[in-house]
Amino acid sequence: MAGPERFETERLVAERLREEHFEYLRAMDSDPDVMATLGGVRSENETWAGLRAGLAHWERNGFGPWVFHERASGEAVGGAALRRASIEGREEVELGYRVAASRWGQGIATEMAGALVGVARDPLGLKEIVAFTLPYNVASRRVMEKVGFHYERDIEWAALAHVLYRQRLVSG
Repeated sequence: MAGPERFETERLVAERLREEHFEYLRAMDSDPDVMATLGGVRSENETWAGLRAGLAHWERNGFGPWVFHERASGEAVGGAALRRASIEGREEVELGYRVAASRWGQGIATEMAGALVGVARDPLGLKEIVAFTLPYNVASRRVMEKVGFHYERDIEWAALAHVLYRQRLVSG
């Protein structure tokens, strides 16, 4: 099974990550506000490495990062991904997202995250997904809760304390 290469939400159009998205990724990776809770500003080489990793994830798994554009303007306003991650020795599928700082507080992260919960459920047929953030990232935690995640436990990720949330997508 594979995720959709393109889909739409109420206000957004999502498209599978492509090499053409480098400039958008570079702008996000260079913004200290966006990157404050994501490991800090990244170099150009790190942006290229992240792009290549996202493309490779798509090739291996049939899903990965999407770039979200505002329908009305076509402006890239955020990105969200479903990606495989090993968390404390357990293989998981993580939902991650980030929004351009100029668009914070407009519900874009919630719209993107909700859409990817739907993709994880159908067509991917995943049983559960996780999301995590730094404990003090209240805005991100609120997004997770709004789209159905529940706090599970504290974890360590990238040598930092994080909070892990989980969502079961099928009953049983």
